[in-house]
Amino acid sequence: MASTVNVAVHPNQFPDAFQRELIAGLRQRSVPPKFHYLSYLQSQKWLVLHNAWSPSRNDADCAEAYEKAFESATNLLLPRRLQVIGLGCGSGQKEARLLTLLAQNGKGLSYNPCDVSLPLLLSASEEAKRAVPNMPYTPLMCDMAVAEDLPTVFYDLQDKPGRLITFFGMIPNFEPEKIMPKLAALVRPGDLLLFSANLAPGPDYGAGVRQVLPGYDNPETRDWLLTFLFDIGLEPSDGGLKFSIEDVRDFKRITADFHFAQDRALTVYGERIEFHSGESLRLFFSYRYTSETIGLLLTSHGLEVAGQWISKSGEEGVFLCRLRQNS
Repeated sequence: MASTVNVAVHPNQFPDAFQRELIAGLRQRSVPPKFHYLSYLQSQKWLVLHNAWSPSRNDADCAEAYEKAFESATNLLLPRRLQVIGLGCGSGQKEARLLTLLAQNGKGLSYNPCDVSLPLLLSASEEAKRAVPNMPYTPLMCDMAVAEDLPTVFYDLQDKPGRLITFFGMIPNFEPEKIMPKLAALVRPGDLLLFSANLAPGPDYGAGVRQVLPGYDNPETRDWLLTFLFDIGLEPSDGGLKFSIEDVRDFKRITADFHFAQDRALTVYGERIEFHSGESLRLFFSYRYTSETIGLLLTSHGLEVAGQWISKSGEEGVFLCRLRQNS
């Protein structure tokens, strides 16, 4: 008989909290990112998009940057018993490679993949089980964006003295001033953080962001994002999806907004929500940083960069971080 997987669920993913957040997002005309990953269909469409456009899937040099970062982290980690926490793990392929390398270097491992998507959590668990058979693991279904108690949650889950935290490709989809304090609060003295970000290539920041725009404005991304709207009852004739680049403080981000071509009323969990012709609904945004601005963002939150690996294309970077000694 096939084995079962026990998934811990944070209260922010319970039905009442879920429904309140969805309705609030629709009323505020900005859909929280997690609502694009929840169903099996959405997760599958995101994987199609990821495989088609992600540099880590399509750029051998980018994959090598991750490999070098994994090797460096393994060499720096002294504890023989280690807890790996995969924040926003997605399908877990990067984490599985990291776990394999750690196990090959004699580390006794436990693993806590963490994501908002149950289908992706289960995929990450399968990847981890294939990578390191018999390793104890506890998947956590949780939304980092609204969780205020993550240090306590992971302390309760911990059964190993050393910790390695991963945060791969997640920072672009959060407001930096909201997510960075939460991330930094998780890193304790002796922990290591492996952090990656999508970057704007080249010396001209604006030109670099424009260069990567086709990685977002494409049929795979449109198909993935529109799935959410069609699931809640919108029709293709209700409007269209438009991508743009906008300035937010010192940063630039790529956005996707659904623009309504006609009035439309929806009933979501018993709540009536009206949209009017000419209005827009924010479905997605992705900040694009540079290696310099990422470094400043990390250090401004008490983290020091022990190593960094930037792909030759300049489109992705991996950063190995730890708590600054005087923090």
